[in-house]
Amino acid sequence: MPLYVYSITAATHPCRLDGLTGVGAEPAPVRALTAGPLCAVVSDIDEEIRPKRRDLAAHQEVQDRLMADGTVLPLQFGYTAPDDEAVTQVLRERAEDYLAALDKLQGCAEYQVKASQDEEALLLEVLQDSDRARQLNDRIRAGDDDPRLPLELGEIVATDVRERQEDLAAGLIDALLSLAEDHRVRAPADGDILNISLLVHGDDKAAFLRAEAGLAERSEDVRFRFTGPLPPYSFV
Repeated sequence: MPLYVYSITAATHPCRLDGLTGVGAEPAPVRALTAGPLCAVVSDIDEEIRPKRRDLAAHQEVQDRLMADGTVLPLQFGYTAPDDEAVTQVLRERAEDYLAALDKLQGCAEYQVKASQDEEALLLEVLQDSDRARQLNDRIRAGDDDPRLPLELGEIVATDVRERQEDLAAGLIDALLSLAEDHRVRAPADGDILNISLLVHGDDKAAFLRAEAGLAERSEDVRFRFTGPLPPYSFV
């Protein structure tokens, strides 16, 4: 029977799954499949699983339950397998890789940091610091209708803004990396200047949270969005 796969754990993990049901229109009980030193946490399915709200919540509930008791390799939403044998075969074949990954993630959680900047304040900085941009802006505001002026101003501003944001993002990353075991930088979206996931050990959690708060206090024109602790999806 087809299976939905949530996580991989060590066989020694408690896997307290009582009362948990999985994804799908008719959710089946969540259970553990053991193969040597590893377990896969799964549930039976009889349909294609789509990212509906109820199923996303069920997926996350399993991860949260498992993380409360130990280290897990949480799979992203949507992993399926044809049957029990297919899952246990993969656990046997890739045991060394999975055990190394579990060792790396021992005691760690993922924290996501996104940041955006006040665009109006940034544009004012560019106009204040760039003589050429200020001259072009003054000519446009005075009524000069030369079509080349807004094009040149736009190029100057876009280049300057991009460089400033890249420098700022690099500084923010450096400020957080010393407290992380690993990190993943992603392309920012929706106007953000920073999108980074950090793997933080539990022993460093308090110091990491203090560093986050310190960044927010020091960067007046930057708005941060901190999320975590989360299952370490980005590092599996």
